[in-house]
Amino acid sequence: MSSRTAPPWPLVALFTAGYLASYLLPTTVGRLDSGLPLSATEAGSIGSALLLSSATAGFLLAAHVRRIGPRRLARAGLLCAAVGYGTAALSHGIPVVVAGAVVGGFGSGTVTTVAATGIAAQRDPHRSSTLGLLAVSALAGAVYLTVPHLGPGHGLPLAAIALTALLVWPATARLTSDGPATTATRESGRLPHPRSGLVLAAGMLCWSLAQNSLWGVSGRIGLTQAHLTEVTVGAVFAVALGAGLLGVMGAGALGPRLGRALPIGAGTALIAGCIAVSASATGLGTFAAGEIAWNTLYPIVLSYLIGLAASLDGRGRWAVLAGSASSLGTAAGPLTGSVLSAQAGFPAMGAILAAGLLAIVFPLSAVALRTGGRTLRPATVRRGWGSPQREELGGGAPVVEVPDAYENAYASTSAR
Repeated sequence: MSSRTAPPWPLVALFTAGYLASYLLPTTVGRLDSGLPLSATEAGSIGSALLLSSATAGFLLAAHVRRIGPRRLARAGLLCAAVGYGTAALSHGIPVVVAGAVVGGFGSGTVTTVAATGIAAQRDPHRSSTLGLLAVSALAGAVYLTVPHLGPGHGLPLAAIALTALLVWPATARLTSDGPATTATRESGRLPHPRSGLVLAAGMLCWSLAQNSLWGVSGRIGLTQAHLTEVTVGAVFAVALGAGLLGVMGAGALGPRLGRALPIGAGTALIAGCIAVSASATGLGTFAAGEIAWNTLYPIVLSYLIGLAASLDGRGRWAVLAGSASSLGTAAGPLTGSVLSAQAGFPAMGAILAAGLLAIVFPLSAVALRTGGRTLRPATVRRGWGSPQREELGGGAPVVEVPDAYENAYASTSAR
């Protein structure tokens, strides 16, 4: 199967397996809290440890996929995910559950790294990323609708992630086993626009922190404050994930018509309002409205932040650095949300997170205004996992523009 003419289904499968843990974070943290003798803060800490382990895998392995080989690395990641999450699902010992979550998180991050690298090398990486988002959102929605009917306990969402890793294993046969004999030479030089880049990276860290602080405790808000059943909360999350897909398609249709400053600034301000509404919800109406509106806006704003990061450097280095900063915010989100909600309550937590988002609206918009009209230098590099002659999926080396490749690689590594 040619990677240039057929959908990269193995990469989409890896994308789904890698991102499922973060999509199931609310129910995973909520069930750790209720199924084990853990406080809300301790359960949130385990969620943060899982995400931090996943982000660490990306930092360590992103530059080594070609050298190690996509097939080898993907299988190692899937094995870690299956063993780690499976062990955590079957055990009731807290140290074992923590260790399993960390090992599973590293496996998820490894699989995500392979998927992101492969998708970035596709001729149409946007299509591949969209297929991945559709797959993981659909699967996560199915889990949210199914798990509440299977009984209590912390193990069900973890077991679902482990089972997904095992089911995806056969897809790795379509990946190449080894990278090329030589690695591409990297250009050296100072990063352009350091002030704008640093402001953007810091802003994206705070932006991701606020999003995932709410996402990590959304399940508990629905159950304990809005007094909803787990079935109802799962249905709301499933609808919200579907709304997020509409947001992805809407961002693609809108494109650059409004520039970047307006979608980033206005979108972030609207997200702040959605977070405040969700966190203060006391019934189904406000909880569903806040969650669904928030999940619709989130991918729209994220897509413009991705483009802004890529516009700062034609070789995509600021896109990578901003993505790393965003990953740190993602990892710290569940613990931050748990601590704030435990100390101040959910409504106060929402107000604090909303205020933080409003505080970064101006800096992010200023960077977008300053760089919105900049034209990227034309530059091409050869990316891929094999020689130019190889047409096996994952082995082709299409010539792509650097900004497009980095934007889509970053889009893959930044999904929630």
